[in-house]
Amino acid sequence: MKIFAVGMNYLQHNKELHGALYKPEAPVIFTKADSALLKDGKPFFLPDDLGRVDYETELVVRICRLGKSIPERFAHRYYDAVTVGIDFTARDLQQRFRQQGLPWELSKGFDGSAAIGEWVEKEKFLDVQALRFHLDINGKTVQEGCTNDMLYKIDELISYISRWFTLKTGDLLYTGTPAGVGPVSVDDHLEGWIEDRKVLQFNVK
Repeated sequence: MKIFAVGMNYLQHNKELHGALYKPEAPVIFTKADSALLKDGKPFFLPDDLGRVDYETELVVRICRLGKSIPERFAHRYYDAVTVGIDFTARDLQQRFRQQGLPWELSKGFDGSAAIGEWVEKEKFLDVQALRFHLDINGKTVQEGCTNDMLYKIDELISYISRWFTLKTGDLLYTGTPAGVGPVSVDDHLEGWIEDRKVLQFNVK
């Protein structure tokens, strides 16, 4: 099982991180180790040696069949369900790596950094590219977005990634985070929603 993730896929998030509205020339793809997966409502244990750790709320899609070099017009056949996930990011570490021109996988792929909610079959929705999702922390909405605002749409991402990686059943794709990222603290309670469905909840310890 492979975990793919997309960076800088919402304009306003790019502005909050880099101070400018821009679209990357191509999708920014990175991967997480399978040990990053955090599921079934298990708690996220906040590392005490990584500095600030931010939540990044994202729509996640589940790959349902084998595929390589998938044409964009057929990409919708290769995923069957969606949910909300959290791409936890060690922000201080990431910024240090970027300043040094180094890869920043360590700030993204550490154990427990890929929280995942309950799957909802994509047929339950009229259009997965027009879904609203949000994250509540301790009962307060802290981040919200709509998949219609993605710079690179889901089908584009699947087609692009499959040029380099063979997609397999069970692979996951975190599709990018909108604006509103922020730090988590011990004892926070996180809840992720797609439209009016709560699909994710867990505690930070």
